[in-house]
Amino acid sequence: MTGTELRDKVNEAQGVVLYFKNDMCAPCLAIRTKVEDLIESKFPKMEFIIVDSATDPLLSNEFNVFSNPTILTFFEGKEYSRKSKYISINGLSDEIDRLYKMVF
Repeated sequence: MTGTELRDKVNEAQGVVLYFKNDMCAPCLAIRTKVEDLIESKFPKMEFIIVDSATDPLLSNEFNVFSNPTILTFFEGKEYSRKSKYISINGLSDEIDRLYKMVF
């Protein structure tokens, strides 16, 4: 996927979570399943997209992502939240929940 394609997807969807990861990053592997499960169970109308920063560094650059894991949350094309490194799943859930209820 190109930067333009990903940007278009973000702009067209009502809600998107971008998960930037690198398989050499232990925290990335540890929380990815938890984030996926959170989005699927609590925010099913949001699109969840995983971006591999190691294989797609230009996508990371396009979204100004310089560390892994990084989670970007977009609603109606606008970045609402950016979390990096040490991420609280409960905190992420609370942040998404407020706008999710308004948008969906």
